[in-house]
Amino acid sequence: MYEKLVYFRDEADHVRQLLMQEPRGRPAQCMNMILAPCDPRADVGFLTLESDEYPPMSGANTVATATVLLETAMVEMKEPTTVIKLEAPAGLVTVTADCENGKCKAVAFDNVPAFVYELDYKVEVPGIGTVSVDIAWGGMHYVLVDAASVSLTITHEYGYGPELIKVGEKIKLAVQKAYKPVHPDNPDIQGVTILEFTELLKDGPDGSKIARNTVVVSPGRLDRSPCGTGTSARMAVLYARGWLKVGQIFRHKSIIDTEFVCEILSETNVGSFKAILPRVKGRAWLTGFRQAMLDPLTRFLVVFALETTGMFQRQAQIRMHQICTAQIAERINVFSVYSKSRPEHNALARIKASMLFMGNSKPV
Repeated sequence: MYEKLVYFRDEADHVRQLLMQEPRGRPAQCMNMILAPCDPRADVGFLTLESDEYPPMSGANTVATATVLLETAMVEMKEPTTVIKLEAPAGLVTVTADCENGKCKAVAFDNVPAFVYELDYKVEVPGIGTVSVDIAWGGMHYVLVDAASVSLTITHEYGYGPELIKVGEKIKLAVQKAYKPVHPDNPDIQGVTILEFTELLKDGPDGSKIARNTVVVSPGRLDRSPCGTGTSARMAVLYARGWLKVGQIFRHKSIIDTEFVCEILSETNVGSFKAILPRVKGRAWLTGFRQAMLDPLTRFLVVFALETTGMFQRQAQIRMHQICTAQIAERINVFSVYSKSRPEHNALARIKASMLFMGNSKPV
């Protein structure tokens, strides 16, 4: 599946641009493309396309994709529990859905192994000074920063979002220049691409651990979900510090108070790194359907993205106050018709432009 990601990124990025950039898209969207799996153990393959990159794995998008596959009957739903295997570019992901009356009440996925590259790595950030960060893999390469250490607060109150984005992008850029992690199992996956602000870990009343985070995604948005890969990376950091144990419940909240309920299933190794196997549980809702069109007479044959950081910050802030606190970030799933005769062209197969926020309908 990773080869399909590379092929799509290098040969068909116009599809992502068409659907994700203006006038049809916006920075706060993600898109999931459903493809034939390569791994014979998998039921379905999928790629996640974001406004600025093709991540090898995305947790909230996994929850959204599984919900759509089941609630639209593209994959048979079995009550009370349905188990499906999704193939992401980062590897095979087992999904367990709690189902009732045709709905997914919750979706848990066993993520790829997560591990830490660096704890307390010091980086010089222009205009800020020396910042201590952790660098970890949870399906993407993350820079993790204690928000309080740079005088920030993780809150959706008006006025805070732009500063989180501004500072987060500065720190991420500084780390990108100073440190390049390379995944031991796939050297093509290298460099940090995303930043997570964290707050202090607290004790829950049931013996669990509770924390809040927000993830800064280029080109200037805040993830509305708790972020599955970011949660996995943080669990790896917490485990490495001895603050989270195998089997202990970890409740990870987003900036808008949506929550993932997580745990470390076991220890493992990735190359020379000690790693964990994380499980993340959340929920997604189908919120609508829409179709995207490309009129050959339109002046927007070439899509565009205004590279004004202030605009992206403003969009993120406005959207944050419009979104329902019970809803995960907006995801779009695009379903394609598979090419059995030319498997290498599956990523470019005739794309049915039937899309849905947080999901999709059956392809016709």
